[in-house]
Amino acid sequence: MKYFLPDCPVRKPGETEMQKILVVDDAAVNREMLRDMLEDSYAIEMAENGHQALRKLLQYKEELTAVLLDLQMPEMDGFAVITAMRENGWLEQIPVLIISGENAAEIENKCLETGVSDFIHKPFDSSIVKNRVKNTIDLFAYKNSLEQQVQEQRETLRQQDRIIRIQAEKLKEAEPFNRLMMEYRFAIMEIETRLKVLNEEFSREYKRNPFESIKSRLKSPESIYEKLERKGHAITVDNIREHLTDVAGLRVICSFPDDIYRLADLVARQDDILLLRWKDYIRNPKSNGYRSLHLILSVPIFLSNEKKYMKAEVQFRTIAMDFWASLEHKMKYKKDINDADKIVAQLKDCADSIEKLDYQMQDLRNKIDMDGVSAQPRILHLLQSP
Repeated sequence: MKYFLPDCPVRKPGETEMQKILVVDDAAVNREMLRDMLEDSYAIEMAENGHQALRKLLQYKEELTAVLLDLQMPEMDGFAVITAMRENGWLEQIPVLIISGENAAEIENKCLETGVSDFIHKPFDSSIVKNRVKNTIDLFAYKNSLEQQVQEQRETLRQQDRIIRIQAEKLKEAEPFNRLMMEYRFAIMEIETRLKVLNEEFSREYKRNPFESIKSRLKSPESIYEKLERKGHAITVDNIREHLTDVAGLRVICSFPDDIYRLADLVARQDDILLLRWKDYIRNPKSNGYRSLHLILSVPIFLSNEKKYMKAEVQFRTIAMDFWASLEHKMKYKKDINDADKIVAQLKDCADSIEKLDYQMQDLRNKIDMDGVSAQPRILHLLQSP
């Protein structure tokens, strides 16, 4: 329930420039001791019970920089004050330091769980009191400043997202853009066809397939708009064609690392495909453990009246690499993850383990293949025996 008090005097703006502190304690001697320790640095307001404290809070809530609060008081104790502050949203604005003669862990835990910032234990030590109050006020102000910056950044991002969505909708309605997207789809189809041809040939020649699956996607209008803007280019069809290399994207999932290099080399060496860039994150993984082979290709598409070259990005991964990348991608775009640093470190360890596993499995496959080759003459001999 919100706490409302009528007829509270309103302080005139500019009355004092000192930071204001509210000291709440039913013992006059404690209030006076704390005033003596702090009055050189702060303007002190005092209350002798919870009801008076709430009146002061209502009167000075915009000016108070801290509340020093006793727990054991008549009429209304410190816990009731904390509850009223939380219900009115004041705990988010004003830090509370508990004045306590007890060192019981249960009491301190209960206070901290309710949102209390720190404790000042009796008997008072002047230097400790001053430092705790100053540090609490400074840390609380810094925290609020960071939260304000985060809120402002979120609002800026929301505005940018709205702009991007509006512009992306306009982009989708433009005929030149839609034709360009059609051409990128043709580029994907062209690469998929060539990969499937190689897969069929390998299947007949070597009795196994060099890849397990192909996944493809076209970059969304929102992503295209955002990436061009980030690169500092105007949103035009010509700039999409010239400055973006991953509008058309394919992911080829292979069983083993050597299949990746064999297949990528065969694709890149086709005489009408241009290899624009070869980025090897398998032999040179990213710092977070990401592994994949990226090829930027320029591939021909054949239209009714012309032949065109279109850019496409092809990523080659093993099954294990792709599983890892999928999990890492989910984490990257998920907010408010607990123990994020620990999870990042564990993902890096997993990536290293996956690399070892990929090559161990490849070695086993090679041994199985060699055993199969050496066994063939023995099998033929047995078949030819009478």
